[in-house]
Amino acid sequence: QRVAIARTLLKNPPVLVFDEATSALDSANERAIQAELRQVAQGKTTLVIAHRLSTVVDAHEILVMDAGRIVERGTHAELLAAGGRYARMWALQQSGEVLED
Repeated sequence: QRVAIARTLLKNPPVLVFDEATSALDSANERAIQAELRQVAQGKTTLVIAHRLSTVVDAHEILVMDAGRIVERGTHAELLAAGGRYARMWALQQSGEVLED
């Protein structure tokens, strides 16, 4: 995964798409790579697909999908305040429970 990310970043595209880009990494490496990705994503359109919600906390807009449909959208804070599906998933992930797809 790290090599694929590096190859993409070397091309310096105006749009970045990361589909579960850090899912196979341990927590320490995930945090380090996410910090780097935030830096290189400055000024670019970035689409991040993730089940691990900590990956998208800093996103300008989060779309929550269920069965192929958008069921919620907003910032991390807005979605937590709404108390919907995102807030429930966040609480589960923060408690360390595993979510079913």
